[in-house]
Amino acid sequence: MSTVKIALIGAGSRSFGPSSIRDVLLSDPLADRGVELVLMDIAPGHLKDSEAYARTVAEKLGRKTAISATTDLKTALRGAHFVITAIEVDRFLYWSQDFHIPRKHGFRQVFGENGGPGGLFHALRNMGPMVHIAKTMERRCPDAWLLNFTNPEHKLCEAISRLTSIRNAGLCHGVFMGMGQIARILGMPVEDLDGAACGMNHFTFFQTIRDRRTGDDLYPRLREIEREGDWLHDWHEIGLARILFRRFGLWPSPAANHYGEYIRWADEFVASELQYFYDPADGHPWQTGRIPEFVYSLSGDVTGRPWKKPRAEPEPFELNSLLHSGELAVPIMEGIACGVRRRLEAVNVPNRGAIPNLPHDMVVEIPATVDASGMESEAMAPLPEPIAALMRTQASIHQLLVEAFAEQSRDKLIQAMLLDPTVDSYRCAIECVDEMLALQKDILPPLK
Repeated sequence: MSTVKIALIGAGSRSFGPSSIRDVLLSDPLADRGVELVLMDIAPGHLKDSEAYARTVAEKLGRKTAISATTDLKTALRGAHFVITAIEVDRFLYWSQDFHIPRKHGFRQVFGENGGPGGLFHALRNMGPMVHIAKTMERRCPDAWLLNFTNPEHKLCEAISRLTSIRNAGLCHGVFMGMGQIARILGMPVEDLDGAACGMNHFTFFQTIRDRRTGDDLYPRLREIEREGDWLHDWHEIGLARILFRRFGLWPSPAANHYGEYIRWADEFVASELQYFYDPADGHPWQTGRIPEFVYSLSGDVTGRPWKKPRAEPEPFELNSLLHSGELAVPIMEGIACGVRRRLEAVNVPNRGAIPNLPHDMVVEIPATVDASGMESEAMAPLPEPIAALMRTQASIHQLLVEAFAEQSRDKLIQAMLLDPTVDSYRCAIECVDEMLALQKDILPPLK
């Protein structure tokens, strides 16, 4: 490998595009090696903005990076060494459907993004383009790594792993959110914590929490301090975490609205009524085109607002503070292409025995080490049985969903739906599936 060719697919995104561009251009090891950066998006206008931003950042940093932009996937992938993906079409429009339609049928999912009935349809929408990208890579850059930020991470990475030969890893910063929670509870700088979490994306548990300076096990102290806490402190973020910690023995990550997607009774701890709130008497948002607001959580008192909502303006690309995002795509590329050895806190890859009591082919989230020889997962201890049992159900759901996509099978989708912990009615499950297939027929794969 001489010059490293990196293709950013979805580069027109106003969040993924600038942060990924900055991360690549800020990397000294990659700059020393030489980089060809290709930006690809199906939206020419947004792509033009990202290309201009990339050239401005490169000039400001004094980089000699070869930068180009294209709307053609084959051109972007030809000869690439790394392909980074973050793709989504009308994210909040479809998410509002993923969230509200299953709840209308009585299924108390708390977020509707990566798990629950909504997560099934989110995955099916993105599975088509993601598998298409991977299959195009098989022809254009078969030895490249696919580094994916598109959700639902675990379901999409499992589809790519099962249906293509492309090496891939899903990347998420959720584990760092968990570390931040633990640091706040313990009253320590997060930099002083060393932890190892594993499980599945948005549903991991810390097997170890140690003081980075002394090596001391911090779990006994965390158990003691957690018992002293006011239940309403950061309730929407960690109330469910505290229950899981007390009952199952390990601290979860990243937050209640994420791992709550995989727990039948999580709605007792998450104020989901605020999510995409609208008055149905005025029409559904997918009919009116008025998309209600996405609310991540109650953190920051999202209800303490002025009466009139300020007009939303597109955020300008930030040039003043050129800082690394903290995401792991560039460290992976520095490791494989430049030989910079690095421990990765969390990657989503096939299990292959790393977590002994989870299925072999299930995509799991685990720590790993990367260097010039590639990526190697860390061997983890078995998870406590109640945690593993919850995840094994999800493994079956993922397998059935990939089969539903590959076989264009409505029956396999229904099977996956009936396994979901929040689904408690056969009739309602069928009605929900049929309504969602009809509502999203223009973007879902055809199922028979």
